[in-house]
Amino acid sequence: MEFPFYDAPNTAAIICCHIIESKSPILYVSHDEDDGMWQFLCGQVHTTDEAKLVSLRWVFDFDHSVGVLADMPCGYYAQRKNRDDSWTIKKQ
Repeated sequence: MEFPFYDAPNTAAIICCHIIESKSPILYVSHDEDDGMWQFLCGQVHTTDEAKLVSLRWVFDFDHSVGVLADMPCGYYAQRKNRDDSWTIKKQ
């Protein structure tokens, strides 16, 4: 599947340790307004030390469904209830 994001595949993204270590599904995605950083989280409450840096390509390879969010502008977030749900996008 072709990489859909406008950002380079090696762009740093924040992901929670639950996704990396436990293969938890990505349920919340934020495209931060202040710095353009992408965050991919499992929907739980996190502490700073649970955040990990990976490439945007790693996230896409882990879960291709995030590709539909490639055009989501800075200052917006998307969430879903489970891996099979559709994303709901809202302004932060």
